[in-house]
Amino acid sequence: MTVDDNLITKLSKLSSLEIDESKKENLKAELADIINFVENLKEIDVSGIEATFSTIEGGSPLREDVASQDLELSNHILKHAPKSENGYFVVPKIIE
Repeated sequence: MTVDDNLITKLSKLSSLEIDESKKENLKAELADIINFVENLKEIDVSGIEATFSTIEGGSPLREDVASQDLELSNHILKHAPKSENGYFVVPKIIE
């Protein structure tokens, strides 16, 4: 994959970030390094290694997933939101 100005422009638009012209060359080099690193990882033979989901021996300690509703907390959070309606955050439309 080639990191060029078109890719930087596309990534800038997708991320909604403004990228300074002075930083584009450095960003292209850094992205190229990241892509090369990932390409190197593809060359590693992991066919004999069993997949794991945790790096912690014996699994990770998780709390039980129990749904709860705290209206006071919800109202407090929504009170500080820039815009809310009917108990939900109102955000700008991002999908064209």
